[in-house]
Amino acid sequence: MVSEEQRRVLDPEQDAAALKALAHPLRIRLLGILRQDGPATASELAVATGESSASTSYHLRVLAKHAFIAEAEHRDGRERRWQAVHAVTSWSNGAMEASPVSRTWLSVSRRAQIEHLGASLVRHEADMADGRLGPEWVEPAGISDLMPRLTPESLTELWDALNGKLDELTARDAGDPRAAQVVLLAAGLPLAPRTPGAEQEAAESGAQRQAAAPARPDSEDAS
Repeated sequence: MVSEEQRRVLDPEQDAAALKALAHPLRIRLLGILRQDGPATASELAVATGESSASTSYHLRVLAKHAFIAEAEHRDGRERRWQAVHAVTSWSNGAMEASPVSRTWLSVSRRAQIEHLGASLVRHEADMADGRLGPEWVEPAGISDLMPRLTPESLTELWDALNGKLDELTARDAGDPRAAQVVLLAAGLPLAPRTPGAEQEAAESGAQRQAAAPARPDSEDAS
């Protein structure tokens, strides 16, 4: 269970500058790596992401400026180590739809989560193939692809039930040496019924949103 101290709740009105800073795929990825794998240096993160040390160092400073990360205890005096300040970032979807900046961040964040799922699948398969995970994980691991018909109220109830059960099981397994880090990505995305011409309109709308997404120059103004 994530405590309030471990959670950062973003408000689009009060945290507009922080949202703008985080609306960048590499920064989201860096923050995710620090949360998943623990403290690291810019050089270590450069290796993990395939970016240059100069690039990761710049983006780490931007994340630190907006209190997403902070300096960790140094192993030596040669290079700064960074750690995530919070375990989880959360927000209200309704509030995030209120402005173009927060909508852009929400879109970038969701796509980063999908990319993280793909990377986690590759890592999981390698861990299984190389014997780093035992056979007891074969049956419970997997990905489910379902398309139920639900009302908004039922989807909300499903999220509440999932989060409540996850908190319960996480607390139960906290001291179990057999417990492993599990990447659990759940999505609930309502889709409107298809109508004539809807596919073309959806493609054009998606292309427009993609064109409006922020670029990734290292000189980006994150103030």
